Amino acid sequence: METVKFSQMKHGDREDYELLRDRDVEYAGKVGDRLLESLSQLEEGFSGFKVTRLDHSLQTATRAWWDGADADWVVAALLHDVGDLHAPYNHDEYAALVLRPFLREQCVWTVEVHADFQKVYYAEKLGEDPNVRDRYRGNPYFNDCVEFCARWDQASFDPTYDYLPLEFFRPLVRQVFARRANDPAVQQPGVRMPLIDAKAAAARKHH
Repeated sequence: METVKFSQMKHGDREDYELLRDRDVEYAGKVGDRLLESLSQLEEGFSGFKVTRLDHSLQTATRAWWDGADADWVVAALLHDVGDLHAPYNHDEYAALVLRPFLREQCVWTVEVHADFQKVYYAEKLGEDPNVRDRYRGNPYFNDCVEFCARWDQASFDPTYDYLPLEFFRPLVRQVFARRANDPAVQQPGVRMPLIDAKAAAARKHH
């Protein structure tokens, strides 16, 4: 394999850094597949629920898919807990950092704060504040995260739910992570897309 000539970065020349740039682009192009591999490792994690964390992720994404959600929402739903593997105490922020260059800002923000929004369902039972999500009131995506949690996330711990397999989502993940990173046309600051698209949902069920 061709390598750079230097052993200290300060000694590299243009040819060296063009080589590295091209290799970086090639490596980054496979990030979607690496994320799916990481997600599959959640099969063994998070004991205590009636489903594995992988089951939960697939259920969440499946609910998004059947609701007619667009690619950004479905991929966000699939990968919203991928941070559990390496960052269990701030998994939401971890996942958001991974997704930010490739998804709409609306979806990334939802992933980044969803753990706080989920507390409305359980925190009081542990003597904690269930309304920590209130700190985000005024954010234009607040209601989107409420809906994300209510309709997809908190509902996806059901061992009887017939969810789609990981391979079903692979083409969609590859499509999203093939986008140009940090493209304003992809990130679309301030744009809100609905979580539910009745027309798309009907077409998916029809097929």
